[in-house]
Amino acid sequence: MADLDEVKQQIDKLREQINYHNYRYYVLDSPEISDAEYDELMRQLRELEAKHPQFITPDSPTQRVGAAPVEAFGVVEHPQPLLSLANAFDDKDLEAWYRRAADLLGGRKFDFVCELKIDGLAVALTYVDGLLEVGATRGDGYRGENITQNLRTIKSIPLSVPRNKAPRRFEVRGEVYMPKTGFKKLNEQRAKEGLPLFANPRNAAAGSVRQLDPRVTAQRPLDIFIYGLGWAEDGTVPDTHWEILQYLKTLGFKINPNVTHCNTIAEVRDYYRHWVEYRETLPYDVDGVVVKVNPIAYQLELGYVGREPRWAIAYKFPATQATTRLIDIGINVGRTGSLNPYAILEPVQVGGVTVRSAALHNEEDIHRKDIRIGDWVIVQRAGEVIPEVVGPVVSRRTGEERVFHMPDHCPVCGAEVIKPEGEAMHRCTNAACPAQALERIKHFVTRGAMDIEGIGEKLAQALFENGLVKDVGDIYYLTKEQLLKLERMGDKSASNILDSIEKSKDRPLPRVVFALGITHVGEETAELLAEHFHSIDELAKATREQLMEVPSIGPKIADSIVAFFRQEQNRKIIEKLRRAGVRLEEKKAEVKALPLAGLEFVITGRLDSFTRQEAEARIKALGGRAGSDVTRKTNFLVVGADPGSKLARAQALGTKQLSEAEFLDLLRHAESQLK
Repeated sequence: MADLDEVKQQIDKLREQINYHNYRYYVLDSPEISDAEYDELMRQLRELEAKHPQFITPDSPTQRVGAAPVEAFGVVEHPQPLLSLANAFDDKDLEAWYRRAADLLGGRKFDFVCELKIDGLAVALTYVDGLLEVGATRGDGYRGENITQNLRTIKSIPLSVPRNKAPRRFEVRGEVYMPKTGFKKLNEQRAKEGLPLFANPRNAAAGSVRQLDPRVTAQRPLDIFIYGLGWAEDGTVPDTHWEILQYLKTLGFKINPNVTHCNTIAEVRDYYRHWVEYRETLPYDVDGVVVKVNPIAYQLELGYVGREPRWAIAYKFPATQATTRLIDIGINVGRTGSLNPYAILEPVQVGGVTVRSAALHNEEDIHRKDIRIGDWVIVQRAGEVIPEVVGPVVSRRTGEERVFHMPDHCPVCGAEVIKPEGEAMHRCTNAACPAQALERIKHFVTRGAMDIEGIGEKLAQALFENGLVKDVGDIYYLTKEQLLKLERMGDKSASNILDSIEKSKDRPLPRVVFALGITHVGEETAELLAEHFHSIDELAKATREQLMEVPSIGPKIADSIVAFFRQEQNRKIIEKLRRAGVRLEEKKAEVKALPLAGLEFVITGRLDSFTRQEAEARIKALGGRAGSDVTRKTNFLVVGADPGSKLARAQALGTKQLSEAEFLDLLRHAESQLK
């Protein structure tokens, strides 16, 4: 009795853990453990329940699929259950599945269809009289979430199919996913906006499809592969799964091009091994191969065991995740002054490689994931990509873990570190910081900045490495003798470089401001600052509030400028430029009153009448400003075809919107005032 009580307690504990992780994975889209560790928990529970069937209950995780649907979406009953697959983790498991199926079919031979197991979100699409009627998630396998409006935004899902070719009512099943490139761009944008990052493409896809506002889903780079027919009424369908996929393709559904027909189990193993080796070449994430018995009659005969089909199995790829201890968090200073935290780990094997460190993105991401020094963490590695920490294993905490905070001063040069408002990254403010000085020198001499001919990337690096130029101010104190000591430097080349350096001293003030490499100050912003302040000295004295009075200058840019000029080493660089004779001011020009003076326009979407550059040129010619982002200072948002996120921002701020026709009328009216 005592032994059975212990088994019952073990089963209850496993169920509690699995239910918790199901909720994190399917509902919150924020897993805490790796897929391999989750599979191991399920394996232990299945094994115990198989040995002690008296303890199996209807609500056991082994008797259900996924998690309960979120009621906010509305619930869809699946006419035919949308169940998950049993897993195989090695050739032995695959062979055992094959033998069971062969035995149940009385030794009859059968062929297979092999498909890549896309790492996304399973959905069911119902069509009636050729039109998409309902789209739903898997949910618990029997009841899913109604996400029809969101799925309609995915361009690869046909909203209608040929009525003369399709059954009157039918359902197809597929996997919604986010391509790797789209995932990268989405996270880059979220980082710029200071939003939490998605852990992986699957989480991003699930989070995008399950948005309550379809407009958000529409902006996400989602795609789908259809992998099967769920059910069909009033129509004849092919006799094999392979033929069904070809048939669905003729209806306009997107079928994965790497689906393969295999005649033997040996061919199945070859297909699996090929994709184990080449999966990282795919533009989307896959975590295994799905093997299906091809004849539909055999599928029906094999049926289901528990909540899984006997006629299919998921042969999982080797894990690319592992769990290890986070010993400490170190800091690298990037070439643009960004402070980049990284994890120092107890060595662990991930995907056949020993991993000792991993990326952590930024402080906000660390806090969002609640990663603490001393935690046990999940580490992920994909292909040649730098490993990253996915998240902590909260259940293994002892209470001795420490919350991480970014340092106040640069670990390389000791200068002040700032985090501009609205930005995810912390930055060193010292333009002469050894970790970033070379990149600043390269930027300073470029055509859009001081345009010093002859100093390209290689020479800039040679000047820096030989100690001749430690910061941009040193460029103006180079001598011919110093240049001639450099490898492959001739007399004429040295003279030409010195002449170009001399000519650069008279560059306009906007070019100098841009050349200094102040974070977030591009060419357009440099022009605005020079026009408003007229000298480096006035710009250096400006307060945050004074800077924000300039059109298009928000708190993020203002904080960056203030921090730059507050740094003593940067002020020393300015003095070097002054002593060398670099032009640091310009006279205030007499500006004729123009019709659009004092007005700022931002353009979003595609214009038909002219290019964006042409539109901005006409705005500037009439005295207006062409901004790149919608702020409270923006007077008009010009809305073209396929507008981006700026439209939502303008709506939130109450910014007046102009259609292209209204914008053209405004321009014509303003131009008529000049005649």
